[in-house]
Order: sequence, then structure tokens, then C-alpha cells
Amino acid sequence: MGAVVADKGYDADAFVATVNSRGATAVIPSRKHRSQPRDYDRHVYKERHLIECFFGKIKHYRRIFSRFEKTARNYMGFLRFVAALVWLR
Repeated sequence: MGAVVADKGYDADAFVATVNSRGATAVIPSRKHRSQPRDYDRHVYKERHLIECFFGKIKHYRRIFSRFEKTARNYMGFLRFVAALVWLR
């Protein structure tokens, strides 16, 4: 069982229904204007910050964000290399 973690911009009944119909759990906080806020796992949502920080760190490598590698195999290889460099910091 998986989870789809998203921000408040994806808080739509149709989107949440699609996620639930595919067997995943929607971890999306409700917008302020909802009359009945939906419950979500706050602990899982807090881990989303780690993913956002990782994307911010790999964007410092010009070769990644400019997509100099044209084939998917080469791009994925360099992405793994950059991920290892970020991890070793």
C-alpha cells in the first residue's frame, strides 16, 4: 500500500478519489476553505520536506537541471552520481 504525498494545491475531491481508487492513500492537507477538513498522516507529510530539500540540492548541479544528457540511461547514471555526492556531504 503506497501513499501519494502532495501539497494543498492538489486538494480536490476528484484527485483524492482517483488516488484512493488505485489503492493508495492520499496524504494531502485540506485547504482553508473546506467546511470539513480531511484527516491526513502528519508524520508522512513532514517527510515531504526532505524530498523537497533533496531536489533543491541536486539543482545546484548544472548538468542535472539543464539535462545535458540526452538518453535516459546516461541521465539516470549522472543523477545517481549526484545523489551519492549529496549523500556524502
